[in-house]
Amino acid sequence: MNLILEKTDQVRWYTNMRDVFEAANIAPQDYDWYVSDIETNWRPPGFSPDNQWFSGDDLAAFLGTYEVQFIWAVFSAAPKGVRSTPAMAPYVEDNPQYWDGTEPGPQLEGALFEIACWDSSGTILINLPVPAIHSFITRYKDAKPLATARV
Repeated sequence: MNLILEKTDQVRWYTNMRDVFEAANIAPQDYDWYVSDIETNWRPPGFSPDNQWFSGDDLAAFLGTYEVQFIWAVFSAAPKGVRSTPAMAPYVEDNPQYWDGTEPGPQLEGALFEIACWDSSGTILINLPVPAIHSFITRYKDAKPLATARV
């Protein structure tokens, strides 16, 4: 099941990835991350908005150091050491797959799951492991199946 969290007062602000990982009980260090379609509320020193790979340790350190709101972004989780070169970078803005009523899978070839930050007003969870889904729903009761969401 894919989820979306939107239209809720259960979050201080949407798309705070530190909070998303914590709610889903996902340790960023357990994966390599391709982050694409990036727009943030500010650019920390040394941070590039270009599509890029992060090691899990680097992503965890970044999120632990900086409180950044990702307005748009797709975080694609890949097994450690498996980094593909995407033919097309995963994207969230204007991506019809999220809204066609089906259950989309991760866009990045080889990705296990993805987390999309949607216009700073929603968080979309694609193909998360079942324990992560349960953890996220326990924390955010307003999370609902993506297939039932309509923009």
